[in-house]
Amino acid sequence: MNETNVPSHIGFIMDGNGRWAKKRAMPRNFGHKQGAAVFKKTINWCRELGIRAATFYAFSTENWKRPEDEVKGIMNLLRQYIKDIREMARENVRFVFIGELTAFDEDIRTELLDIMEDSKQYTDFIAGVALNYGGRAEIAKAARELAAKCVLGEMRPEDITEDLIEKRLYTSEFPPLDLVIRPSGEQRLSNFLIWQAAYAEFVFMDVLWPDFKKKDLEYAIQEYAGRSRRFGGI
Repeated sequence: MNETNVPSHIGFIMDGNGRWAKKRAMPRNFGHKQGAAVFKKTINWCRELGIRAATFYAFSTENWKRPEDEVKGIMNLLRQYIKDIREMARENVRFVFIGELTAFDEDIRTELLDIMEDSKQYTDFIAGVALNYGGRAEIAKAARELAAKCVLGEMRPEDITEDLIEKRLYTSEFPPLDLVIRPSGEQRLSNFLIWQAAYAEFVFMDVLWPDFKKKDLEYAIQEYAGRSRRFGGI
């Protein structure tokens, strides 16, 4: 691998925490705790390998449907990890929390917004964390913003382009998404970065997220490096 074939931006669907815990006869939230630790390690691995940005699917708009005690445990775990996220942000890591943050309790929302503000000047690495995120909802948000401009007479519907939509996505300041990695054996996007993944490569793995190792990341990047990306051309 070298800088010419290492992806600039990787999306991680952090899947399998609950199954990992169940295999060990432990509560599902125990798996989420282990998965959160792997999240922190993965950021460091990405930086070591020369990747410029990574976005992690942490909590989807659909995850609110899970049992109340599991959701509560995830929220408490997020509170605990905010301190670690702050420490990582001081290491020249910019954090961007993508999704509708107004759904979270005020203490969580305030901390997340503060971290984004405090780290926005960093350029070494961008860590996106998808919280209360859905790809369809993201596109709908961009469409509403452009429709409002049309209503106000600031633009015409025929002026709407793909570029204008992209500029209104949460990832507008990220490099293009090159690779999506999903552990756990599932093979679907699950509403994750569906616009951004239009020409991304996909690597699916049988390993559960809490067992994800640096060697798994290196394998996925090697798979990516060996593929021919033609973007619809020849």
